[in-house]
Amino acid sequence: MKAVAFDRYGSAEELQYRELDKPIAKSNELLVRVRASSVNPVDWKIRQGHLQLLTGLNFPRIVGSDISGVVVEVGREVTKFQPGDEVYTFLNPITGGACAEYAVVPESDAAIKPKNITHAEAATVPIAGLTALQALSYLGQIQAEKKVLINGASGGVGTFAVQVAKTMNAEVTGVCSAKNRLFIKSLGADFVLDYAEVDFTQQPDKYDIILDAVGTKTFAECEKVLQPEGVYISTLPSLDNLSPMLTSWFVSGKKAKLIVANANPSDLGILRELIELDKVEPIVDRTYSLQEVAAAHTYSETGRAVGKIAIVIQ
Repeated sequence: MKAVAFDRYGSAEELQYRELDKPIAKSNELLVRVRASSVNPVDWKIRQGHLQLLTGLNFPRIVGSDISGVVVEVGREVTKFQPGDEVYTFLNPITGGACAEYAVVPESDAAIKPKNITHAEAATVPIAGLTALQALSYLGQIQAEKKVLINGASGGVGTFAVQVAKTMNAEVTGVCSAKNRLFIKSLGADFVLDYAEVDFTQQPDKYDIILDAVGTKTFAECEKVLQPEGVYISTLPSLDNLSPMLTSWFVSGKKAKLIVANANPSDLGILRELIELDKVEPIVDRTYSLQEVAAAHTYSETGRAVGKIAIVIQ
């Protein structure tokens, strides 16, 4: 099969479009003909070697985590899916494997793809959409009329978070650049702040949930604009937030939490329903072919993408 992989850590130039062995599904797995993937920051951070204590030196490594595709084979223990089913989910980012013509997926991680969107759109949903949904629902315990601030509202996680929060009837403030102000308003945000002009941590407004989707603010900076039982949630681990995250388990009051998305088919089902009801829309900034994954990584590294970057696999 064709795939994009690298043999050593480094820049996007290390990514090679090449021929590799097609994976074989185990008894509890699906073999999926991948139709699309997407780029997440974790993909190029792994490629650069920032996580090599976890990823090791096993090469070649196929990049990518998000997938949308068609089941072509099922293991003998699989009962929920059959060949021909269109599915979406994400693979473990540490092992990768999505930017390829075929991938194997545990049955326990897969979900039926939303019917009203393309594979390219569906492939942008799993990691970013689940991060937003699980952060707000499980860590933030979001409820109607709660005040939610999304830092990095125009990014992959941010665009989903704004929309998901509005489906739950929260009051949403998005933080982004001035050029994306009207766009974030169009997604449903009640208020939009330009980060170049306003530091939300220095304003009088207080929030029940602050989701820092870009990791530019610490808990210490956000603490003063949290409600007494407010929750700060970060998508990026940092030493600055480690102590408050640990103490949050043992004390009441304002809390700091880290979201790590889980490939939960039930939550993917919730996202599918919201998408099919036209309550949530995947936002695709650019689309690249499998042969252009290096260019897609380079664009993602600029931090200027609005929404997600899709990879189409013919």
